[in-house]
Amino acid sequence: MHEQNGDRFQIPHSVLKRHIDAGMFVELRIDSARFSAHPDAPEKCTCPHCNEEASKPILTHEQPATLLELPKQDVPSRGWGEDFWVQVVDREGKHIKGRIDNPLYEARLHELHQDDEIVFHEDHILAVHGLHRMELVSSMNASELQELAAWIESQS
Repeated sequence: MHEQNGDRFQIPHSVLKRHIDAGMFVELRIDSARFSAHPDAPEKCTCPHCNEEASKPILTHEQPATLLELPKQDVPSRGWGEDFWVQVVDREGKHIKGRIDNPLYEARLHELHQDDEIVFHEDHILAVHGLHRMELVSSMNASELQELAAWIESQS
């Protein structure tokens, strides 16, 4: 997504991803060209976050259900992509096993459900929950902190 959208879609630097460990929450996206927009969708949707045109909206879960449990919501499945939170269970190198921590509205398309375990590559991570910032930074050595600081400076 970063390659497609540049600075409008910023993902965590690899130095952060290297320190993701069991118990942490990370955000992933599931989407596919096989998913299709619903027939009554407006011709041009606007993204509420950046006010730019969105060819296909993405449903977003703002928080992991473990941290902010919402009452069951009746959201119709529309064939859109979906951002969701996963709690890391285990890690082997760049491959991570996690437990889905949101009820997914598009489950009929991808058959993924809350509490399912999935395996993904660290490159698939869109965000690390802010709850873990201090833990991530405190686990870094001096050269990694310099690498992170240089990246943060380049973002401003």
